Amino acid sequence: MNLANKITVFRVFLVPVFMLVLYSNIPYSTYIAAFVFIFASLTDTLDGYIARSRNMITTFGKFVDPLADKILVSAALISLLELGKIPGWSVVIIIAREFTISGFRILAASEGITIAASSLGKIKTVTQLVAIILLLLNNFPFNHIDFPIDLIIYYISVFFTVISGFDYIFKNISTLKTGIK
Repeated sequence: MNLANKITVFRVFLVPVFMLVLYSNIPYSTYIAAFVFIFASLTDTLDGYIARSRNMITTFGKFVDPLADKILVSAALISLLELGKIPGWSVVIIIAREFTISGFRILAASEGITIAASSLGKIKTVTQLVAIILLLLNNFPFNHIDFPIDLIIYYISVFFTVISGFDYIFKNISTLKTGIK
């Protein structure tokens, strides 16, 4: 297993650490959990950079890297739902989109097609990560001026989740048609 893949696997192992810290009774647990989430999110950038710059791209990495991202984000969203910070319908939309697009990618891969992430998908990811971090930080520092930027960015991420999902399917509908035959 190369370095990039080890970093990806490490990100998966950070998910239970994130969860344990978030649900612990230690002081500032949500802030510490936010730090773990930020660190785990940054490992995604690091493993991708290492894989590309050192020509370490593997089939394992292509499969596990997006899976690790989805596990991390899903764990955070479900936790934030349980903590009463976000509504359930929005979490269902985000997770359903991820399942749908992952299935679409698997279908494309079975046809020998690799589908790159779109700019809308990247906006979706960035807004989700920023929203999750702000929600974990209890909207700090905007809580001091009573401005709900955490929820505003979160709902923007839900919007981009839907739009990027439709865009992804629309641009790659031929893959779906080929896979159904």
